[in-house]
Formats: sequence, C-alpha cells, structure tokens
Amino acid sequence: MTTDYVTLDRTGDKMPMVGFGTWKVTDADAEDTIYNAIKAGYRLIDTAAVYDNETGVGRGIRKAISEGIIKREDIFVVTKLWNSYHNKKHVRPMLEKQLSMLGLDYVDLYHIHWPIPMKFIDPAKCYPPGWIDPETKRMDYEPSPMQDCYRALEELVDAGLIRNIGISNFNVQLILDVLTYAKYKPAVLQIELHPYLQQSRLVEWTQKQGIHVTAYSSFGPAAFDNFTSRSSTVGPLLEHDTIKAIANKHGKSTGQVLLRWSIERKVAVIPKSSNEGRMKSNLDLFSWSLDEEDRKSITDMNQNIRFNDLQDVMYGFELPLFD
Repeated sequence: MTTDYVTLDRTGDKMPMVGFGTWKVTDADAEDTIYNAIKAGYRLIDTAAVYDNETGVGRGIRKAISEGIIKREDIFVVTKLWNSYHNKKHVRPMLEKQLSMLGLDYVDLYHIHWPIPMKFIDPAKCYPPGWIDPETKRMDYEPSPMQDCYRALEELVDAGLIRNIGISNFNVQLILDVLTYAKYKPAVLQIELHPYLQQSRLVEWTQKQGIHVTAYSSFGPAAFDNFTSRSSTVGPLLEHDTIKAIANKHGKSTGQVLLRWSIERKVAVIPKSSNEGRMKSNLDLFSWSLDEEDRKSITDMNQNIRFNDLQDVMYGFELPLFD
C-alpha cells in the first residue's frame, strides 16, 4: 500500500502525498478555507505569490496553530517565487515579504514558479504583478540567469528561511542544467498532470534523479474552463465514462479515482474544495487501490493536452515554452 508521505532526500522532511491547493481561493476566503482544510486533516498547504492569497492562507494556518489543532512543525507550507523576482538581488526581499504575509518564520518548500525571468516590478507599486507589466501592458523579459536565481535560493536555505527548494513547470533540459550547479538538489518538481496529460517519461526520469513530483490540476480542464480554449475540446475528467466506471466499481468518487491514479505513480496531489465532505474524501486515498485494468484504462486516455499552456494566455505575446 502506498504511504501517505514521501521523505525528501536532503532534509529528511516528510512531505504529505495529499496537500491542499489554493489557486483561485481568494484572500478573503483563504483564512476559513485553510483553517477548515487543516481541521479536515490536511497537513500540506500550497500557495504562491501570484495567487494573491498568502495573507489569508497564513491567517488560517496560524489560527489552527493557536487553537492547538497543529504545531508549526506539523504543517508543510509551500509557496512560490514569481517571475518578476528572479534577479538574485530580489529573491530574498521577495521571500521575506511572502513570509511576512504568511506570518511565518520559514516555509518548507519554495518553488521557482516558472522558468521565465521577467522584468522587476516594484511590489510597492503592484503586487502581485502577474504576467503583464501594468505600465507597459507587455510581458517584458529580463536577462537573469537561472543559476543566479537558484544560488540565491540556496542562500535562503542556509539562512533557515526555506527548508527545501522546488521547481515548477521545468522540462528535462532545464532540470539537467540545474543539476550541474546545484549545491542543494531540487526536492520537488511541480507540473500539470492528469489523464489527458500524463507526462510519463518526464515523471519517471525526474523520480530517478531523486526529485519528487507533485501534480497540479489533477482534475484536468475543470480548473481551466475560463482560462483556455483547450478546455472546451475534451470532456470534463470528473464526468468521463472511464473514470465514472472505475469509481462505481470501487465505490469511490471520480475525484478520488483521479487522485489515486497519481498517488499510485508516486506523484503527490494538491486538490482543493470548499466542501467539507469533498475535503475529507479527497484525503481518503490510501485504504484502497486501482487494479491493473483500471490503470490500463486510464493510461489509454492520454491525449497530451496541456491546459496551462502560456501560448494560449499571453495576450498575443509568443512564448512557446512547451513546444
């Protein structure tokens, strides 16, 4: 039976295999949502600068700590460095701002959100800045080497401000480059992953390097209905006949089947829900398993369709990151 956590190589930290994602959770709703998620049993919370909810997320975490539901060491907190702050001189100030918003002394995992260095935007003028410079109305790149950014993150590890370094939306070439100079190997790669985009070779290769994988958007186009036209080209995974048949066979929900499929690949998941029942059912992934027929049926669903493709959302700017 699959365990409910993985052990990160360098630190020995236990990272839960099921966390609570916060993309699209508003800052106003975040405190109650995160507090309720922790009460339901979640011990990993995933946020990011660009989600614009770190203040509320931090309040929810601290409320749970103050009420004795958890201790700080019981919760694995993940956040991410935004593209506008890749320059090494901006990395520490940005993390310190995020820690201040969260109300925490350190985070357990700090991801480079995208391997795309963009022009610095003063957070005093605009935060979070997003993809487009509010003044120029363009997405402006900055010639900032990834090595410099990564070195700055390693300094934050040494300073005790982050426990582990993560990378997100990186391909094999970028990971290989990081591995040539990393003093502290990336602990986790976070990527879009679901039955329509299975990325088997990337997952297997990354795991062989001792880097754990976390899936985002495990429910596929459900998260992107208003974000990309590609979501209209396929049916919702939660309503797919194959997934529904497997769910009925095991007496589980379609969401549980999709999450269990990732867990069995040793890939962590970060679903979210505001519904208490679904919060709890999304955690119920370790007392049952898929069979070989189930896994084969889901494997056959792969279409290599990526919903979070920047080429679709760059407001006319070309960025074929995944081509």
